[in-house]
Amino acid sequence: MLVNFVRAIIIYIIVLVVMRLMGKREIGQLQPFELVISIMIADLASIPMTDTGVPIFNGIVPILGLLAMHLLITVLNIKSVSIRKITCGKPTILVYRGKIDEEALKKERFTVSELQERLRGKDVFNLGDVEYAILETNGEVSVIQKPNKRNTIPEDFNIEPDYEGLPYDLIVDGKIMYENLSKIGKDEKWLQKQIVKFKTTPENVLIATMDGKGNFFCQNKTEKRKKRKW
Repeated sequence: MLVNFVRAIIIYIIVLVVMRLMGKREIGQLQPFELVISIMIADLASIPMTDTGVPIFNGIVPILGLLAMHLLITVLNIKSVSIRKITCGKPTILVYRGKIDEEALKKERFTVSELQERLRGKDVFNLGDVEYAILETNGEVSVIQKPNKRNTIPEDFNIEPDYEGLPYDLIVDGKIMYENLSKIGKDEKWLQKQIVKFKTTPENVLIATMDGKGNFFCQNKTEKRKKRKW
């Protein structure tokens, strides 16, 4: 029992490291070659965990081999468009200039109902509002609506919005994010002065942030109420 426990932990750590090295894509955004490698890694990892008669290295070595293959294909994809088309495929236009391409649907084995479902996932509920719908290589459908159906943006009204920048977490669950403080050119003394305005201390702060405009937000942790003794 203890052997299985230790083997499972070792395999888990190896697979976790391998998946981290493979990148930060979400499962739904994996390219075909990445999905195949992920499935094979899962299968290889399960064997030495469940069968103690199989040496643990019989699972680790193939997993590392798949990682090497993944890194090689990734480099080749970056350097060669032709190889990228082979390993990842190329996008397919399902709706062109407001008209559904039936041949493209058949080629990709897509039904009109499935296309409508994907469009609803993009908050588009009427096929008549779509100018282009593109099936990406990772299976996602990108949608470009007709000009008169798109959401307006400040540029449409010749408005130049103020710079917003990126908000930074300065305190999370009572812990000061010193790296973020450094990025905005502030120090702990400055942070303490901001916290004092909210009549609290960093240890009692649930979240404190500052956006690109210099707006400081702070929320305290909820105090735990003591149970009454009857």
